[in-house]
Amino acid sequence: MELIDSHAHLEFAQFDADREEMLERARAAGVATLLAIGSGSGPSRLDAAIPFAETHDWIFATIGVHPHEAKLATDEHFARLDELARHPRVIAWGEIGLDYFYDHSPKDVQHAVFRRQLEQARAARLPIVIHCRDAWADCLAILGEAWRSSGLGGIMHCFTGSLEDARRSLEMGFVVSFAGNVTYPKAQNLRDVARELPLESLLIETDSPFLAPQGKRGKRNEPANVAEVARTLASVRNLAASEMASITSSNFRRFFKLSGEARPLNAIADRGGLPSQS
Repeated sequence: MELIDSHAHLEFAQFDADREEMLERARAAGVATLLAIGSGSGPSRLDAAIPFAETHDWIFATIGVHPHEAKLATDEHFARLDELARHPRVIAWGEIGLDYFYDHSPKDVQHAVFRRQLEQARAARLPIVIHCRDAWADCLAILGEAWRSSGLGGIMHCFTGSLEDARRSLEMGFVVSFAGNVTYPKAQNLRDVARELPLESLLIETDSPFLAPQGKRGKRNEPANVAEVARTLASVRNLAASEMASITSSNFRRFFKLSGEARPLNAIADRGGLPSQS
């Protein structure tokens, strides 16, 4: 069963003791491709995901400032993001967006940092990875104003919105990714959304090290567990798990215009050469 984990935070300290073994378990479980997210540790480590993509040809990277750390972002951070966006292993900008549940950064600051990164991602011709929690109306409004016309679309990561939110996202060129929380008994609303969306719009993820699926809830999550998300979505759609894995893998490759083969580590993207390292 071929799987693609469309969202994992590999640099987090939870993996310090067994990071390479964790990646080996992912491969053994069938994870053929993984998108390492480069925003989870804050703007002090904007390139956190890139080393994984440089040393593993099946891993790609993103860059960005998470809404939690929006208040920490400076002009120097934004300039660094522009440099990192030219790295050939960076295929998306994110995760970015709005979070009103935790409110770690003031809403007006979140909005400003979100909009600025949308401008940068548009200039870099990179799709975006959206984090949205308890902020759907504002998030979708901003995307409609500042992003839809780019035609670049993106991923609605760890989707928690309504069916209407999902449909509005699809209209703007997004695909919708479901994480381990879709397996939780009280998450029937998410399974209902997954049942109604076109199959070609679905992705799966772990959001490792967070959101372990129901059978491992409360424990550290890791990319190998993306198989459980595939199984849950498959049951919702009356498909075999292998079929859902194949569909979501094809969706990921199609969205990012990736061939079935891993992109060579020394490939240079059309967006420009490698940024200087710092």
